[in-house]
Formats: sequence, structure tokens, C-alpha cells
Amino acid sequence: MTTLLQREGFWDRAAMGLSGLCVVHCIATAALVAAAASIGGILGAEWIHQAGLVIAMVLGAIGLGRGVLQHGYILPLAIGSFGLGVMAGALSMPHGGGEVISTILGVSILALGHDLNFRATH
Repeated sequence: MTTLLQREGFWDRAAMGLSGLCVVHCIATAALVAAAASIGGILGAEWIHQAGLVIAMVLGAIGLGRGVLQHGYILPLAIGSFGLGVMAGALSMPHGGGEVISTILGVSILALGHDLNFRATH
């Protein structure tokens, strides 16, 4: 009885299969890198950031307001509103490092307000 490794043509078939996987890998890598570069350019566009930030601010304000109406505590609204203000400030900054830091800081503060809001309602 012969083992799998001793069968005639095993090594040739394995080598051909590996070569085929190599071709698939090379083509897929080139396609993914090209797609990532295109998508990265689109997602890095200033208007995408501004639109996303405005949508996040609107949804954040709605969520905070509904929570205060439900539980009556002002602290989550106060903290979340401060985060919204920092995010609004980021909208007025030129696209770059300071804007990114302000956005992350504002979103983090807003998230804290939402966490407090959630805890107050549950």
C-alpha cells in the first residue's frame, strides 16, 4: 500500500496547485490594493468627513434629547452637548491633524454622554 506522498504525480499536482494559488493571490492582491487606494481616496475626502460628522451630530442630539425626556437627568445632556460642541468646532477647522484630534475628542465625549444616558434609562 502506497502513502499519499508516494503516489505517482502527487508532487507535480501539488506544485501545480500551489502555482495556481500563487496566481490567484497575485491577481487578488493587485485588485485589492487598487480598490483600497480608490476607496481610501473617496473615504478621505473632506466632504465625506463633514457629512458623516453632521449626521452623527444630528443623531447624537436626538438620542440625548430623547433620553433626557425619558429619565429627566441633565448630566448626560450636558456632557453630550459639550461633545457635540467639540465636534461642531472640528467642522470649522481645516482638514488635517487638528481637525482629526478634535473630532475624536468630541466623539469620545459624546459617547460618554450616550453611555450616561443609557445607564440612566436602564
